[in-house]
Amino acid sequence: MMHVMPRRVRLGAGAPLLLSLAVACASAQTPAPQGSPTPGAPTTPASPQPAAAQPTPAPAPAPAPPSGGATGDPDRAAAGAGSPAWFVVDSAAQTVTVAFQVTPAPGGPALINGYHNGGAQIVVPLNWTVQWDWRSADSTAPHSLVVMAEREKLPTEGGRAAFTNAMTKSVTQGLGAGQVDRTTFTADQAGWYWLLCGVPGHAIAGEYLSLRVDPDAKTASVKRK
Repeated sequence: MMHVMPRRVRLGAGAPLLLSLAVACASAQTPAPQGSPTPGAPTTPASPQPAAAQPTPAPAPAPAPPSGGATGDPDRAAAGAGSPAWFVVDSAAQTVTVAFQVTPAPGGPALINGYHNGGAQIVVPLNWTVQWDWRSADSTAPHSLVVMAEREKLPTEGGRAAFTNAMTKSVTQGLGAGQVDRTTFTADQAGWYWLLCGVPGHAIAGEYLSLRVDPDAKTASVKRK
């Protein structure tokens, strides 16, 4: 029986170098761990995060519309611009409403809306309507009001009214404190008039205002003397 002897292979001097190259190639083919950057590879910048949303500012309030007076009527407000509170003009209706109040004045005549001796003049366009609310706040004497045409001298007492209904009740007797009177008349005749107290002696003492019915006036007004 024959025995086969294994053949021995001798490695040459370049064998170690070839073995080192084989190991290096195997290492190069091994993939790098996931997530680790590859040396020398360009780095991709991270995507920017969106900015936080800013709160929307509340809208500014709208400007208030121009005032037109208590009624919201611009014509009425324009006509009554600068007028006292007791004098209300409605140009559209061609009407003026006057609130008269009589108050005592120490050492002098009673006052009509704070005036005496014709210190205020009411101007009304021709054919306008005049409404008045009259009230006495004087407990020392009775009073009244009547429209009379201007003459050379003031009358000693109230007489015939220049316009229909242009007077309070009890013109010469007068009304006491707290009493009121309301009337409406049409200023249908141009001219100059007195608004005076008809109680004897009161107008001469200075308890009166002036009224002008003006055909050229565009609106009613109050002129202070």
